[in-house]
Amino acid sequence: MDIFLAKAIEFGVIFLFGCIGETLTEKSGHLNLGIPGIMCAGAAGGCFGAGIYLTSVENPNGFVTVLLAILFACLFAGLLGGVYAFLTVSLRCNQNVTGLAITIFGVGFASFFINSVVLTLENASTLLSMAGINFFGAYLPIFDKMGVIGTIFFAHGPLAYLAIVIAILSALMLRKTRIGLNLRAVGESPATADAAGINVTLYKYVFILVGSAIAGLGGLCYVMEYMGGIVGSTVSSTIEGIGWLSIALVIFTLWKPDLAIVGSFLFGALYILSNYITGVTFVQTKLLNLVPYMVTVIVLIITSVRGKKENQPPASLGLSYFREER
Repeated sequence: MDIFLAKAIEFGVIFLFGCIGETLTEKSGHLNLGIPGIMCAGAAGGCFGAGIYLTSVENPNGFVTVLLAILFACLFAGLLGGVYAFLTVSLRCNQNVTGLAITIFGVGFASFFINSVVLTLENASTLLSMAGINFFGAYLPIFDKMGVIGTIFFAHGPLAYLAIVIAILSALMLRKTRIGLNLRAVGESPATADAAGINVTLYKYVFILVGSAIAGLGGLCYVMEYMGGIVGSTVSSTIEGIGWLSIALVIFTLWKPDLAIVGSFLFGALYILSNYITGVTFVQTKLLNLVPYMVTVIVLIITSVRGKKENQPPASLGLSYFREER
């Protein structure tokens, strides 16, 4: 049971990155269905950054490896998020269509880039696996002596704790700071925010880019922490599925980053549940994988019926802002 809970947290962290990234984006009034592709781009960028460093030095430093992987993951994901921001904010393209196009491009790009660029580096596969186990999967040996508690909560790599810190800081930012207040104002009514002197375009761009960078870390986390640096041919398709669930998780957690911590671990447990139940057929496995979506639909129905404003999406979500119509 302790192994299952530990793996649920480990997998849930991937959802958490994607969920926080999409939550911040949606708080600015933009529904980014490109998150799955952006997460794939983050995985490709992170592997590239780590791979370049690992193949260029004889004795790689673990901290530098993790840092470069994070930076390149954020860079690649942020660039793709920047394309989405330009199309939907500046050119006012349809957000749903643009997001789907970004996902299609991101998944294809990541598959091509990993196979044609990253894995062509000398000993890249071996070095990435080594980094995944020794650097991204490293934890303090002292936690081995804490028994079940240590196994469940503390035997995780650095990205797991980074995700939790980002979620807590995001929640505090949205609730306790002027930046968070302005962001929520932009998402609820950009015309009103604009009239109040808030730079609507700046807020939209910044939080789409920040949200994309955070989501990109989810793809990196899947490859380097959960898969131990093993980069296979199905990486992009798997991350794409996780990305769609991350968008659903935003609804499940009612656009609250702190609640996303618990929700992501629950989704992680549901996602891997079939691997820990003996005698499960292929059809039953697929049905179990549908549970997170079903739970999300139920939550959406309940929140819609109750109608509490704090549990509803931003009022301008998915709508382009035309300043001249203000």
